[in-house]
Amino acid sequence: MVLLDLLESRGLLEKYGIKFAKGALAKNEIALANACRKLGFPLAMKIYAPKISHKTDIGGIKLNIQTPEEAKRAFAQLSRISGFRGAYLQKMLSGTEIIIGGKRDAQFGPVVLFGLGGIYVELLKDVSMRVCPLSAKDAEEMIGEIKGYALLSGARGKQKANLQKIKSYLLKVSKLMQKEKIAELDINPLFAFGNEVLAVDARVVKQ
Repeated sequence: MVLLDLLESRGLLEKYGIKFAKGALAKNEIALANACRKLGFPLAMKIYAPKISHKTDIGGIKLNIQTPEEAKRAFAQLSRISGFRGAYLQKMLSGTEIIIGGKRDAQFGPVVLFGLGGIYVELLKDVSMRVCPLSAKDAEEMIGEIKGYALLSGARGKQKANLQKIKSYLLKVSKLMQKEKIAELDINPLFAFGNEVLAVDARVVKQ
């Protein structure tokens, strides 16, 4: 098994049509300053360390960075974590967080998973799943059968998510799972807001 780092995971997923939020890798303070100017504030910053899979558990993610000084402090804190090879910066996004995942089941082969993302996937276990290949109807049903569907459809004043784009992403991940030798795949979170659905993090394990 081979764990791909964030940039490798992003490259693979973009090849299949999954869009990511704009980002920049900084390996030193000069690159950090350039990234801050290029992206603008507020920013999210996460450790770039190819062997670290779950960044949140080790304090490897810093959110709502508002100034160059805050960015420097966050960079210094991340640099003290073992395995640090840089920091990956992205513009902060807001919207409904979702997850699209995939795994290779011993009995059924490749399967695709969908649910609310971020912390919700672990707290609520509100997910749907289908065996590949997914049909358009499968993708539609997966979106509609999670309990959090109301959040995606505009309940409680939430802006309605682009359900067609989410559906297309499920079909793209189904295609990827069939064509690539993937053991595990997590795109978490994707932010659904307005007409956009953008990924900010991904974890891919190749067989």
